[in-house]
Amino acid sequence: QVRLVDSGGGLVQTGGSLRLSCVASDRSFSADNMGWFRQAPGKEREFVAAINWSGSTIYYADSVKGRFTISRDNAKNAVYLQMNNLKPEDTAVYKCNGGGAMTDNIYYSSHIYWGQGTQVTVSS
Repeated sequence: QVRLVDSGGGLVQTGGSLRLSCVASDRSFSADNMGWFRQAPGKEREFVAAINWSGSTIYYADSVKGRFTISRDNAKNAVYLQMNNLKPEDTAVYKCNGGGAMTDNIYYSSHIYWGQGTQVTVSS
């Protein structure tokens, strides 16, 4: 069974940093685009960042530009989200998505491959 396993969340203070990881098993995602999304309580899921298979094309939501960095290691079948200068409004469950489409600064998530999510809480 193909799984995406998200990890790295936690509780940090405003201005702190976290590094999220998404590791895939039972299927290689080295040829796929990957994305990160988040959902805060009572809010819609929102796009955070996406990276194409080679890492040459990257998209960010305006709200995280300059603070978050998405990267990938295809040898490890993993994608990462480095989050710096965290703010309380970044508090959410973060999930990775595999196999989506990327065009015109929009990442269209795959319906199939989602991580289970990792909680990020930023205290003020």
